Amino acid sequence: MTKLRSLLCGFLIGIFVLVFRGNAIGRTDWSVTLYGAVMLDGNLVDASILYTGFEHSYFLVAALGKKVTSYQEKVDLEVEGQIVKHYGAQDHWEFNGLGAARWLPLPWDDYLDTSIAGGAGLSYANEIPKLEEERNGEGQTEKVLAYLMLELAFSLPEIPNWSIVTRIHHRSGAFGLFSGVTGSSNAWGFGIRYAF
Repeated sequence: MTKLRSLLCGFLIGIFVLVFRGNAIGRTDWSVTLYGAVMLDGNLVDASILYTGFEHSYFLVAALGKKVTSYQEKVDLEVEGQIVKHYGAQDHWEFNGLGAARWLPLPWDDYLDTSIAGGAGLSYANEIPKLEEERNGEGQTEKVLAYLMLELAFSLPEIPNWSIVTRIHHRSGAFGLFSGVTGSSNAWGFGIRYAF
């Protein structure tokens, strides 16, 4: 547990440094994302193509993100913090911190500006998530697990600050890296983002 706490502290310090370095590493571009999600009963591959069933468990997410830097106007590197409230079959809070890479140029951007993002970080639930324990077995989940996000964002060129987003929200033990946990949970979300 000491190694896990050290990893968590190092990760949070790294995010703090990246966010508050400001213009030393690029423009200050912030975003707020709000989305609702439904838990899925399949694995990550099935979830990514929505080839899965839905659980009676939902959550709402408020996320604050910051673009840290860009590479040749093709890839943005970002950090994000999330507050998640679960309801339905589960009733707990979740807090996630992640780093992400966003691919920007796509051929149809003049008509529908689209970006693809993937990110990884840490997830903390204030209690053991019931669905993870039911699905994966007792002892096959923890409060602190790895977090993974996959996202598509769409905006009209006339109003580039507003985007529609759809996300896969994934918590797992990262193949046993976290306390030997091999189970996972997945959700599909849909919402909006405002960049400022």
